[in-house]
Amino acid sequence: MIAALLAFALIALPKLVGDDYVTTFTSVAIYSVVALGFGVLYGRVGMISLGQVALLSIGCWIGARLSAATSLPYPVLLLVVGLITMVLGTLVGLPALRLSGLYLALITLMFAGATTIVLSATDFPNGGGGFLGRTTNPSLAGLQPVRRPSWGSGDIAYYRYTVIVCGLMFLLALIHIAAKPGRAWASIRESEPAALAAGVNIVVYKMWAFALASFMTGVAGCLLASQIGTPRAITFQTQDSLVLAATALIGGIFSLWGAIVAGIFNQFLPFFLQAQWQINTNFLLILFGAGLLQVLLTAPGGLAQQFPRDMANLGRLIAKPFRRKKDADA
Repeated sequence: MIAALLAFALIALPKLVGDDYVTTFTSVAIYSVVALGFGVLYGRVGMISLGQVALLSIGCWIGARLSAATSLPYPVLLLVVGLITMVLGTLVGLPALRLSGLYLALITLMFAGATTIVLSATDFPNGGGGFLGRTTNPSLAGLQPVRRPSWGSGDIAYYRYTVIVCGLMFLLALIHIAAKPGRAWASIRESEPAALAAGVNIVVYKMWAFALASFMTGVAGCLLASQIGTPRAITFQTQDSLVLAATALIGGIFSLWGAIVAGIFNQFLPFFLQAQWQINTNFLLILFGAGLLQVLLTAPGGLAQQFPRDMANLGRLIAKPFRRKKDADA
């Protein structure tokens, strides 16, 4: 089923929708990876991090500047940006060794706010040549856009390239979850004292989770930089971290499918409501708030777990009269 859905997303979907939708689905794939990083930290390890959008903006900035300063092949560029963001994200995650819950959430949220201020003060993406090049040109019209891979210069080709790379990020997360790190993270989430008594190195595995989430988010940031072309600081706002956390919880933080649902809620739903019905996207905050309340009260697993269960219950309810009739005839 996963292979069929991936083939549909790569081959059929671009032919069924217009160019605007292709660009939006590219954003859905990118933000799904960002939500996946949040799911790894909170859903698998139990650490609430509200700094994923800040790491996305850092990855976007590093991708934009390395694209201007170097001629690295695009796959190498993605890898380098991911590794640099991984180092920075791991440093931010150092407070996680002693903090948890609300305190860790506040620390990471302050990091997101500080990142937004720095990017705005430095005229992101800073313009000019080289990694730290500056320009006195107040407009970015003359700047070269962030380059894309050689075979992904068009919007449809770049969408397919993005889906493939994001699929690899999901595979990387799945490998970790199914292996020893996933078992260690689950034990830490349930009880740190019990995990410590079982011989789990809590420091190493917490930093491992931050490193993995930061790497994936950095790669997503580089992809986003190439999609936007000339990123601006206004693209990244502190409140986006809260919206991402809400949509990830609504989608389901304990399932990889939940990250895809979060990407759809975060990027596709606002575009669709505004394009089709001219609904102000700010009203979505009310919808997300109601959805988050419903998830916290009735469905901790999010839509990824609730929707299949509800559909199964609905199927049994519809089939119940037919079973009664069959039993009566028998």
